[in-house]
Amino acid sequence: MPFLNPHRRAIVLMIIAPTLWSIAGVLTRHLEAARSFEVTFWRSFFSALFVAGALISQQGVRSAVKTVRAVGSLGVVSGLMWCAMFTCFMIALTKTTVANTLIVMSVSPLLTAFLAWLLLKADIPHRTWLAIVAAFAGILWMFVRSINDVGGQHLVGMLIASAVPVAAAVNLIAIKRAGHGVDLIPAVFLGSVFAAILMLPLAWPLQTSLHDLAILATLGFFQLGLPCMLMVRAARHLSAPEVSLLALLEVLLGPLWAWLGAGEVPTQETLIGGAVVMAALVSNELAAMRDVTLRRGTPVQ
Repeated sequence: MPFLNPHRRAIVLMIIAPTLWSIAGVLTRHLEAARSFEVTFWRSFFSALFVAGALISQQGVRSAVKTVRAVGSLGVVSGLMWCAMFTCFMIALTKTTVANTLIVMSVSPLLTAFLAWLLLKADIPHRTWLAIVAAFAGILWMFVRSINDVGGQHLVGMLIASAVPVAAAVNLIAIKRAGHGVDLIPAVFLGSVFAAILMLPLAWPLQTSLHDLAILATLGFFQLGLPCMLMVRAARHLSAPEVSLLALLEVLLGPLWAWLGAGEVPTQETLIGGAVVMAALVSNELAAMRDVTLRRGTPVQ
């Protein structure tokens, strides 16, 4: 994408990333026998393979090892946060509905904006706050019927899922604090390794079929490893709240893929709420691009 400026290129990357993240639900619906802990283990294992392969192909073995070792304390923090997201998301899905899991995750932009303001002293534009609130309202509307199902095991699942937006917010702050001086793509590798090691004792003995392994490899490579790397790249040119807000595309697209790939017809609430989320995302990014253009002193087309 050489014809795009860095900000617009980052936006494209942050559209691709949550689009890939959003295929998790529909693909896991086609698993035959893999259990929750085993799903998380294999997905993390294949993600680690993908990121390691990408680093080695770009830098060579020795340089890749040095890059991983150079991430420092912020890289370790980021890796731990990736680990928390990788594991808690999948476990939550075994305890409650996808809708309940996603509605808990949707508070991430609010947490991210608050932490960016508190820890990074970031100046959050009013348009971003308005977009976050509008998107959150849209997501609440999308899953209004699912909220009524909370109770018992559903509550346990939602409590587990609550770790995901917290970890996501802390992770974004760590990435922004590291800045351009430290490459935190290796932190995705560390998070995948941490998650695989954590899940292996719980998943043992491994009994996944070849059919399920193919799906889990796809999840590890293209639903986890690749989009997480893209997000780290995009975060260099976007604010933490922008990244978190664009990541809500996962919440919007997840039900769509479930409809097309698993026969789950979206409700009217999903369609209306999804339109609100899309409007919030588009309006915020158009305003951001306009601001960038005006700062450069060029006419807005």
